[in-house]
Amino acid sequence: MAQHGQTGLLLELMREMRGQRESFQEAQRLAAGERKSEHRWRMLFQALVFGLPVLLGIVYFLFFLSSTGFRWGPFGDVVGVVRIEGQISSTDHASADSIVPLLEKAFANPNVKAVVLSIDSPGGAPVEAERIYTAIGSLKRKHPKPVVAVINNLGASAAFLIALHADKIVAGRYSLVGSIGAIMAPWQLDRAIAKYDVSQRVYASGKLKSFLNPFTPVTPEVDLKAQKLVDQMGTYFLEEVKARRGAHLKAGVDVATGEVWAGPEAKEIGLVDAVGTIDEYVASTWGVQAYDFGPSNQGLQLLGRTIQDAVVSSVQRLTTTGVVVR
Repeated sequence: MAQHGQTGLLLELMREMRGQRESFQEAQRLAAGERKSEHRWRMLFQALVFGLPVLLGIVYFLFFLSSTGFRWGPFGDVVGVVRIEGQISSTDHASADSIVPLLEKAFANPNVKAVVLSIDSPGGAPVEAERIYTAIGSLKRKHPKPVVAVINNLGASAAFLIALHADKIVAGRYSLVGSIGAIMAPWQLDRAIAKYDVSQRVYASGKLKSFLNPFTPVTPEVDLKAQKLVDQMGTYFLEEVKARRGAHLKAGVDVATGEVWAGPEAKEIGLVDAVGTIDEYVASTWGVQAYDFGPSNQGLQLLGRTIQDAVVSSVQRLTTTGVVVR
């Protein structure tokens, strides 16, 4: 009986020891799991601490490259596309300072087999247009390549003046082409400020020195000078059209009325050579991919510059207005 009791006690002791061992093993497993979890969190924290700044740096670097107009390539034969979009002026995106460097890149690149001017512009400053088309002529002599101007929605005035210096001009069926001439549209505010008993005294060294001042009354002499200046600029434009398109112009059509024509009609009267889109013309003529040289949209800089341009343009128009080819 005593032996039976000792055996039971021994079995009970063994069960207790087994339970303690299992509890210890479970505690070890939990501790190991906690250590693994802690290690994973530590690794994640280190990755965030050291990896996030690197990632942000890469993103910022890529954004910076994009904002400066940097692009990889082109690789292989391509047609280089340079965009002339929006108002042409020294303070807008279609300025000579923006466009000419892109033209230089396109012409100098040996992979570029032809240069396409993708135009969508109402025109603007003739001096900026002159700088752009003069650069085109100079670059063509240095790097002989075909140059084609493709008019998208609108190729008017100073934009068409640039297109004249391409080897060919293409316009879409619904494109608007022309607006050949010049315009000057200054504000006249002298009567408005006179209502508030405000006037401006002007001392000028010549009688026409301040003829565009919107705060002084207009005289017949001022009107005559302004109209003469506009007529002169319009004549220069028309002479340029005749020099570049004279062999194609339809006889008896006055292209200097300032009007615009749809693509097919512009072809009929000789202002453009073909009707089509940039995609089909590039594909059918060269059979290679187009490579966009820009200008690129420059993120926040573009937004800031757009607001700045709008303010500057409004102030300039209120104070003085120069001759605009449009």
